[in-house]
Amino acid sequence: MQAVLKLIHSHYQQAEPGAAGAPCAPPAQRMVSVVPGRTPVVLDSPHSGTVYPDDFRAALALPVLRRAEDTHVEKLYSFAPSLGVGWVEAHFPRIYLDANRDTTELDVGLLDGEWPDAVTTDPVVLQKVRLGKGLIWKFTDEGVPIYDRALGVDEIRARIDRCWRPYHQAVAREIDAAHARHGYSIHINCHSMPAVAASHATLHPGLAHADFVVGDRDGTTADPRLSQRICAFLKERGYSVDYNHPYKGVELVRRYGQPAQQRHSIQVEINRKLYMDEQTLALDAAGFERLQRDLRALVEMLLATDPRG
Repeated sequence: MQAVLKLIHSHYQQAEPGAAGAPCAPPAQRMVSVVPGRTPVVLDSPHSGTVYPDDFRAALALPVLRRAEDTHVEKLYSFAPSLGVGWVEAHFPRIYLDANRDTTELDVGLLDGEWPDAVTTDPVVLQKVRLGKGLIWKFTDEGVPIYDRALGVDEIRARIDRCWRPYHQAVAREIDAAHARHGYSIHINCHSMPAVAASHATLHPGLAHADFVVGDRDGTTADPRLSQRICAFLKERGYSVDYNHPYKGVELVRRYGQPAQQRHSIQVEINRKLYMDEQTLALDAAGFERLQRDLRALVEMLLATDPRG
């Protein structure tokens, strides 16, 4: 438990408290961290960020905003660099900008002016945008409006330039480097999910989630045999696992998964009840330690797996 507390302290001490008690990002602070790898495996955590930029200006209190985080995911995978695994982490919160959405997934009704760039017309994607879960969130998972103001076009573009572009550049760079070194890459997109889906969280409100959901967009972003190997490994460890339901994977696996080129991208969702209190965000030490051991063993299994043969 002391090791867990030390991790938490080191993670938060870099942020200065703002007027409302939120960790606020000074203008020059880097919003993305990268630890370059030397293996074929790359991990990224796009939703565990806790540094709330000053220009957010949300209408909700910090404890409400923080419920959107994939809280502590970066701690669960803190072993990755020691294994030579590439690591990319967002420090900005997903409720400020969601790096797992395309820049076209924007609800233009949030803006005080006309958006000059393309927006999606994909009917499936539009379902999520209308729930308030596009590039810039409109509602919390419970359907509460996040803003009491319109957002400026330049404000959104600044978020994209400061957060979205550096994050995607970092993920692409790490995957390219892993593939160049080994002739293949295995990219795990790391997430957590609530025990039960809220009204505006997914297209399946009220669904009680399995311990893990493994997604490869129906076998289009990774060899399904690799995804099924992950599912089998987790089941052998005593976890319940769903495959491509209710989460298939979104932009980060869609954009970087090219299994025909031996670039495999898989989204892994972990049920938060396994390692934390969803109300207080406090870690459950015993649950955390067991889960982290199993995740390390999973990554070690992937390091020993060549999907080409």
